Amino acid sequence: MAKSKQALQKVAIAALEDIKAQDTVVLDVQKLTPLYDTLVIASASSARQTKALAQHVRDKLKEAGATIIGVEGEEGGEWVLVDAGDIVVHVMQPAIRAHYNLEELWSLPMPPRAPVKKTAAAAKAVKAPPKEPLKKKLVRKTVAKTVKKAAVKKTAVKKAVKKVAKKAGKTTAG
Repeated sequence: MAKSKQALQKVAIAALEDIKAQDTVVLDVQKLTPLYDTLVIASASSARQTKALAQHVRDKLKEAGATIIGVEGEEGGEWVLVDAGDIVVHVMQPAIRAHYNLEELWSLPMPPRAPVKKTAAAAKAVKAPPKEPLKKKLVRKTVAKTVKKAAVKKTAVKKAVKKVAKKAGKTTAG
């Protein structure tokens, strides 16, 4: 059974404290983004500690019933992000943390949003969830664009090779 947001936040903080995370900061970002509610930022003194902290946080949140959406950055160990839906935990080495300064970024005031005019189509869209989750849809579109670009480049390379071969008096197959 999944715990409340506050309980998951406490689990994440306790997991960071278990492995001696430094300078832990908790930011409430509910009013700044619809993607998640809580942002936790902590520092680690080495790549090994960064990876260990992230893994421990992931394991403890999973035990508490949270759904782990993803973990990014474990390969390098300078900055590891654990996405558990309503709570996102960033474990960073001090130099990376100072460079990106997420605390300041997330504490900036957001520009006011223009009021949205409610229409019948908008109301219908709110009632009916999208057929495909937005994240999957974006990934699919990105992959399709990348494949298309690669195909265009491949065709351009083939044409260039044929042109050079023709000038040299040779023919190519393919």
